[in-house]
Amino acid sequence: MTVDTWFAVLPDGDVAQPAVQGLRPRAAHVIEHASGRPWLMGDWPDGRVTVAEAGTARLAVIGRCPVTAEELAVGLGRVRNVEETEQAVRGLAGSFHVAASIGSRVAVRGSASGVRRIHHARVGRATVGACRTDTLAVLTEASFDEKALALRLLSAPPPYPLDSQSMWRGVETVRPHDCLVIEPDGHAHTRRWWTVPEPELPAAEGTHAVRQALEAAVGSCTAAGGTISSDLSGGMDSTSLCFLAARDGTARLVTMRWASHDASNDDTAWAERATAELPAADHVVSDVDRAPLWYGDLADVTDTGGEPGLWARDAARIAALAQWMTDRGSRLHMTGGAADELFTAMPQHLHDYVRSHPLAALARIRRQRAFLQGPLWPVLRGLADRSSFSQWLAAWADGLTGPVPSLAEAARALPLSWGTEQRMPVWATPDAVRTARDALREAATAGTEPLARQRGQHMALACVRAGALGTAQLDRLTSAKGLEYAAPFLDDCVIEAALSVRVAERNAPGRYKPVLVDALRPIVTATVLDRSTKGEYSTDFHHAVRRNRATLLDLCDTSALARAGLIDTTAFRAELLAVHPSPHGLADALDATLGCEIWLRGHATGCRRNATSCR
Repeated sequence: MTVDTWFAVLPDGDVAQPAVQGLRPRAAHVIEHASGRPWLMGDWPDGRVTVAEAGTARLAVIGRCPVTAEELAVGLGRVRNVEETEQAVRGLAGSFHVAASIGSRVAVRGSASGVRRIHHARVGRATVGACRTDTLAVLTEASFDEKALALRLLSAPPPYPLDSQSMWRGVETVRPHDCLVIEPDGHAHTRRWWTVPEPELPAAEGTHAVRQALEAAVGSCTAAGGTISSDLSGGMDSTSLCFLAARDGTARLVTMRWASHDASNDDTAWAERATAELPAADHVVSDVDRAPLWYGDLADVTDTGGEPGLWARDAARIAALAQWMTDRGSRLHMTGGAADELFTAMPQHLHDYVRSHPLAALARIRRQRAFLQGPLWPVLRGLADRSSFSQWLAAWADGLTGPVPSLAEAARALPLSWGTEQRMPVWATPDAVRTARDALREAATAGTEPLARQRGQHMALACVRAGALGTAQLDRLTSAKGLEYAAPFLDDCVIEAALSVRVAERNAPGRYKPVLVDALRPIVTATVLDRSTKGEYSTDFHHAVRRNRATLLDLCDTSALARAGLIDTTAFRAELLAVHPSPHGLADALDATLGCEIWLRGHATGCRRNATSCR
């Protein structure tokens, strides 16, 4: 079934009536408060919403979760108010929203990862929540915010703490760790429902929790039976999911691998090893000469959603994937995204580690330097740096137009600050740069706190949330074609288990993703777990750009972003025609710009309706 899934959450009061009237023509489903007033309105596939009742209390789990209404009702019976909602859903596997209606008050939240998010807007005197910003934008006739668009030229999605800024005026996004509480009179506030775990578990203890969490996450994908599919690139992450699904056995498994144009890419060899170990699965491999390329069919993309995304590069492949997998009966497709962020300790952890375990940290730093062959002074300076997160944001704002490090410089670097200091693309106009710089400075001035006290833990969660937003966008695109898109590593139970492990122990000398490997040792064969490399796709990038350069140049020459005063087409064209020995630097900037360009073209009507939004 193909459904453009959405839902809205309404207060239990007469103030909601204007919103109800605005939503009713598009709402295929309505679930009521105990009072009989509409509580949840929207459109979703059968089986996507599970509702429990206990007296006048109502509780809904919306998304991928194998819980039954009877099981939910047991937990709901112990809940006295919306502030206690988490007691009823704690420990549930999957990826889902939670909504509660208790005592005429409403609470709704997404997931800690950010794959599931909640947004809200005022409709008359009522606050209305929704899972999508464009639902609220249509309801309130909102115009888009050109400042938010300029910010996404820096990165789409924007980096924390700017990732909760909506594209629409009057539409606010709730931070993933907060829930939205709506009172009967329509007023609302947010409160924290989730806190990142302290990374205190030794790796030996954490592996058991990681294994259980991954089994539960994949189990939530297979629970409905039938056929599911999964990427099988040859990398450890997607391969692990395939083995977990095959071992579970509840659903038939189809695997998907995109063949590379680079004969030296060792993903191929590792994927073939995994395929041989999964004889019961149906294995699909694209024809390298006939399969869609990156940046293919960009002119045909019309489904742009509530905000720009990095999926523009993959638009043609996403369409092909959905077609090929649904043709084989798949109802859900798994991807291995976020495992890198969760199961490797990013270099920033050394800043924390040298303070808690100086001798062990110095030995690790010495090994890293010997491998990277970089200079010592920048490392010492980074280790000594005591900048707060706000100070780092301010410094980043000052350097937004600095030169992008070369591939060689980046390879030798050992980043130790609070995050990756992305640069605005060289084709961004001064106005666009100023807008992004002002946004970062505002966040710095506001004293924004990091996601965790330790730099390594903060960086891991910030990257997880960036990946979660991309996953949510892909899920929307494929679900509209009948194929749910799931990233089990981004399920909250997996994130909590992984982030509970001591950051430094997520790395080990001479080992690749040691916690993940040890967790999966009883499930995945050693021939797969022994891999310590990662596939490299520069050849595929260059081939795709060369084949689709005419389309890219046409998008440049007719750019809506240029008409909005956000990019310089002369500079953009020059970069598209230039020789780039490595995609380093160009690929990310190009992806963000294309996402913004396609999104803006898709919303040109709204732009013309409020022309001041485009200046």
